Amino acid sequence: MKIITIVGARPQFIKAAAVSREISKHTDIQEIIVHTGQHFDANMSDVFFDEMDIPKPNYNLNINGLSHGAMTGQMMEKIEEVLLKEQPDWVLVYGDTNSTIAGALAARKLHIKVAHVEAGLRSFNMKMPEEINRILTDRISNILFCPTDAAIQNLMLEGYENIDTKIIKSGDVMQDAALFYVDRARTPQFDLPSQFVLATIHRAENTDDPQRLRNIFEAFAEIGNDTPVVLPLHPRTKKLLAANRLEINQNRIRIIDPIGYLEMVYLLKNCNLVMTDSGGLQKEAFFFSKPCITLRDETEWVELVENGFNQTVGADKVAIIQAFRNQNYEIDFSKDLYGAGQASANIISELKKF
Repeated sequence: MKIITIVGARPQFIKAAAVSREISKHTDIQEIIVHTGQHFDANMSDVFFDEMDIPKPNYNLNINGLSHGAMTGQMMEKIEEVLLKEQPDWVLVYGDTNSTIAGALAARKLHIKVAHVEAGLRSFNMKMPEEINRILTDRISNILFCPTDAAIQNLMLEGYENIDTKIIKSGDVMQDAALFYVDRARTPQFDLPSQFVLATIHRAENTDDPQRLRNIFEAFAEIGNDTPVVLPLHPRTKKLLAANRLEINQNRIRIIDPIGYLEMVYLLKNCNLVMTDSGGLQKEAFFFSKPCITLRDETEWVELVENGFNQTVGADKVAIIQAFRNQNYEIDFSKDLYGAGQASANIISELKKF
């Protein structure tokens, strides 16, 4: 069996690393990795392949820095060329990026089977490009690998019992990765305070809205008076901070360059609290037994909120600060929400049955 894996953004590298390790156990499976180039900064891309000890991409399409339509269209064109050359049995796509929908569309138009890992998630916010990508990818996939019961319920409510696709509760491959790499955490090459909040901001709903962006960083600055905020800064967010002339108090908010996964694991293990608008980091906070405050108006990972591990506060400065001050740190993280590290094995087992 030949599988083509489509990746292009940081969370996809982590997920692909977990599944690639499982594939390597099966001599009857050949994996070909296609990197669309969606994250083109070396710190956001190449470093993941180097440090996670997974094969370098067989193809790097170098498509980035374009509008959504142009990026997705060029990805489809280049992925189609690869598919015609390689003739895979499956195309494996992850999550909800432009790379995800481009890979799925290119494959299905060539009548190649598509497996969507992390299917069934919904924010119910159609202003998010990721929501559009995940809904369309689900609809055209042959197998939907859902990480949670909530994801399966979303699909049932959308009528998927009447659609010719197979729905599998696989668990979450990001937990597979977290369990594997926890002992390989890499100490960052900069000084860290003994206690700190780990923060990330990158979603368009926050970065493209000057007022939301200002509210979040003003909240970080106030929080930094109590506990330092360490923030690996996404290149796009950095540009928009400069464009909006938002000055950062480095005594309160410790801005660092983007870091690799193993350094992020170290920060997750050693922080007090996570504050983010990232979907993946919300789960990683849970994997490393850290409470999380999500800087969005909704989340796909509803089970984290329902069980008290996460709270969504949007971009309201007062709400962010109150959530920080009222945070409960005595949370029992022993509950199994994501499959306890068996997701990759479940996925490969199902693909071999199909």
